[in-house]
Amino acid sequence: MEFFGKRLSVFLAIVFAQACFAMDVTAPAGQSRPTTTDDFMPHTALTEDFNETWSYQFVFDNGTRAFVNYTLMVVPGSGRKIGCDMTFWNFKGKTYTIGRQYPPERLKADKATSTLDIKGEYLMQNKPGKGHRVLFSADKNGKYLLDVTFDSAEPGMVIGDGVWKIGKERFGQYVHIPYGRFTGKIAYNEDTLDVKGYAYMDQTWQTVQATKIVGRTINFNPTASGALYAGRINLTPDGKTFGYALHKNGNNTKTLTAKSVTDAGSEYNGEKFPKGDLKFSWNEDAEPFGFPATKTYQKASILDKVEGWLAKKAFKIAAGEILFYRGKSKATNGKTVDWCITGGKD
Repeated sequence: MEFFGKRLSVFLAIVFAQACFAMDVTAPAGQSRPTTTDDFMPHTALTEDFNETWSYQFVFDNGTRAFVNYTLMVVPGSGRKIGCDMTFWNFKGKTYTIGRQYPPERLKADKATSTLDIKGEYLMQNKPGKGHRVLFSADKNGKYLLDVTFDSAEPGMVIGDGVWKIGKERFGQYVHIPYGRFTGKIAYNEDTLDVKGYAYMDQTWQTVQATKIVGRTINFNPTASGALYAGRINLTPDGKTFGYALHKNGNNTKTLTAKSVTDAGSEYNGEKFPKGDLKFSWNEDAEPFGFPATKTYQKASILDKVEGWLAKKAFKIAAGEILFYRGKSKATNGKTVDWCITGGKD
């Protein structure tokens, strides 16, 4: 009886863990619509662990790339912070990363001018689209500068209120700039370059640390205007899909949600980094879309964005080490896409 009791206890513990792990997913209510200033402004913190991120991926015509994130987050052991991080990839053949953190009151949001200002050193100015300006300036272990303005942009769209229900938690997603052209300048130390190129920008928020509801994220965007697929498809830790992408064909742009994701022809649950061709089938009337995810040009860690050794240690204990795998591939529609696959170590 004692042996049976131990076996039953183990069985019940496994069942309980699996039940807690399973997450029902509910898409946003309402019709697809253009993104607005209200979507772009910081959202109300619904929980103590609420976090929000504005993400940019800039590709310069000279071959350099910049990845910029502004984040309202909770750093384990340090409390609520504003995180500002940027990576220059292939800046004259080298990669540089800077991450800074500030008290949340340093963020000033002005809805009248659609501006988010952090200390006057970090800026998102004007509603995302044509005329949107991004400024990142930091001086720590090197002087960093990015100051660019969008000359054109494909319109952003969101589904309903943009809020997905993942179990009892919430996840907001807004694709503001699926593709846009910009001009400006970048600098590292005394090297200053006039630049132009293309970019993608979106915004997400969660009511918990993202790793609790997101097992892996697949972000993709086009390298040229015209027919495009752009967006962010996520998988829960138990393999359910949520999030959306935009598909433009001619003058028609619509939102797509993933019915399934496959890796090299087999169902993909996001548990590990994909090893072959990723392919998405959609709930809406659209051709399947995919690209090879076999080669990366960069692998980065979220810990690069956390300032201070103790904060890095605490963050790793609380959320684990999250990796960003970045690549560029020819997609099934014949166009080239940039992609980033984010998740824990295999």
